[in-house]
Amino acid sequence: MASFTKVNDFVVNLANAMDLDSDTLKVALSNTDPTSGTDVTADTNGVLANITQIAYTNIGGSAPTLANVTSTQSSGTYKLSADDLTITASGGAAAAFRYVVIYNDTPTSPADPVIGYYDYGSSLTLNDGDTFTIDIGTNGILTLT
Repeated sequence: MASFTKVNDFVVNLANAMDLDSDTLKVALSNTDPTSGTDVTADTNGVLANITQIAYTNIGGSAPTLANVTSTQSSGTYKLSADDLTITASGGAAAAFRYVVIYNDTPTSPADPVIGYYDYGSSLTLNDGDTFTIDIGTNGILTLT
């Protein structure tokens, strides 16, 4: 399973009234390391505009949306979760990607704040008809204690 990296700015954005129960969370795919160029993990850089996304041709035309996002707390431990997401290449091969970036599409200031990203270790290519599942699993996207 890919490792998840939380972006520093997510902490302040969460504290400043991010409503993850009702906001729209999306997935951006990238073949460029989010810590290269403008490092999205560094303070004040954690926005989608600093991510180089792939072209979504042949995989739906736009960044996919996570479904059934839940934001829960139990005994002081917060968990952000969602359903697994399956991406299917249709009409041709999809552009190669290595990083799956989770971001909040609802806020306008800052616009599209990044929550974090999964690093799959090497580039993945989907040929026509291939599927790729982002396995959120029982551990969720992230846990804060």
